[in-house]
Amino acid sequence: MNKNNHINIGKLGENIACAYLSKNGYKLVERNVNMKWGEIDIIAINTEKILTFIEVKTIKIKTFADVDNSAKLCISPENNLTKSKFIKLQKCAQYYANNHPNFIYKDKGYEIDLIAILINEKENYKVNYYENIFI
Repeated sequence: MNKNNHINIGKLGENIACAYLSKNGYKLVERNVNMKWGEIDIIAINTEKILTFIEVKTIKIKTFADVDNSAKLCISPENNLTKSKFIKLQKCAQYYANNHPNFIYKDKGYEIDLIAILINEKENYKVNYYENIFI
């Protein structure tokens, strides 16, 4: 897979994630926030008014039948969130939260979530959403 294709799949995944979040009552705040430690894909306020940093991981697969046969699917989007990436994400989230206290509602703090997306060749997709993750 070439770099442009990888970027396009990532952007498509982030667009799907934003639509999913909006549909589920999240208020989108920012996208693709770059910091010296890394990037935050999506920042939102969830339905409980908690500042939420969302990492989006997207993989393109041939068919969803591959998912049902785990021997064919060697990697999942969830596996692409490594411990080192998560540590960078934590630093970015803490920095952002400390510099935007107006988004912290009644000392609820913040959380980090993961949206894992599988997209098939016809651009149908499946979304798995994980709230308040830790690695």
